[in-house]
Amino acid sequence: MSIGANVGEFNDINVTPLTDVFLVLLVIMILIAPLIDKSELKIKPPETQHAKKPDESKGIFIDIDKEGQIAVNGRAIGASDAASIQAKIEEFLRRSGKRDITCTVNADADCREKEVVTVMSAAAAAGIKRMRVATIQSGNY
Repeated sequence: MSIGANVGEFNDINVTPLTDVFLVLLVIMILIAPLIDKSELKIKPPETQHAKKPDESKGIFIDIDKEGQIAVNGRAIGASDAASIQAKIEEFLRRSGKRDITCTVNADADCREKEVVTVMSAAAAAGIKRMRVATIQSGNY
């Protein structure tokens, strides 16, 4: 008699452990899915009580409103892509003759962070080394 004569044939696959693993993965995905779809970050600029007004003649001021319209030193830019912003900043640097100036970004509280990042990237590409995001003075809206 052979050794394997008492062992029956293996015809069925036990799917219970596989089902348990899939259920655990499903629960994990259900819990994590709302956290993944955070396409909008709410960043509130810091508030200050006694901030000095910046000197308008010593730097570049880039304003972003809630619709995403961008203005460099009060002059609106038609397109809001990084190349146009970079060109305007480089033009300002050529006219001023200075290379070491500060860029101040004044962003509306309701604007998308995408525009702020685009402006900051364009300023860095234009050669701006010092950059700041303007604060909101509390009580002085």
